[in-house]
Amino acid sequence: MKILSIYDAEFKPYGQVLSGYDTQELRDAMLKIELPEGVSYEPGIDSLEACAIFAPLRDRAYGGMPIQLGMCWGHNTKLNCLEYHRDSEVNIGTHDFVLLLAKEDEIVDGVLDTARVKAFRVPAGVPVEVYATTLHYAPCHVNAADGFRVAVVLPKGTNTAKPDFEPLSEEDKWMTARNKWLLAHPDSAEARDGAHIGRKGENIDIA
Repeated sequence: MKILSIYDAEFKPYGQVLSGYDTQELRDAMLKIELPEGVSYEPGIDSLEACAIFAPLRDRAYGGMPIQLGMCWGHNTKLNCLEYHRDSEVNIGTHDFVLLLAKEDEIVDGVLDTARVKAFRVPAGVPVEVYATTLHYAPCHVNAADGFRVAVVLPKGTNTAKPDFEPLSEEDKWMTARNKWLLAHPDSAEARDGAHIGRKGENIDIA
């Protein structure tokens, strides 16, 4: 699979690079958190939200709306699933990492063909906005020794407990957490746990 850059023209439908943010303090705080063997995710982490960048992200990137600043970190090279939110997500990595992305409008009858997925490399410390209409999931590491530590900025409450309601549409059945709709590959652990199987084709592995 060809790995493109977030500075390539091909990235424009999926997101944008944000400027004017000092990410060093945040990256230092992220590096203090130990890497797991697999993948971990926390929607909000106190030590990261205490960094000076929190207020500018809230006020500039999200227009003053309440946000949470958490992290996804560990080791990963596979796509496994794709998710989307009703809002953009901002990512910042301690090291270079790769995002596997597709577009929400490429879902056909509840299924997305993995042939539609593109890979984009994000440089260390660069804030990147992933649009609400962009399907994404756990980042992939570039170097196994470094793994990945990627800050995840989202509207407050996202990825917390799923609201309790009776599904009235097909899309309602894809929701696995608050503000999170998930399309799982048949081979993924999420599919075995009952998530909507919404992917066909190869389970991409950039390794």
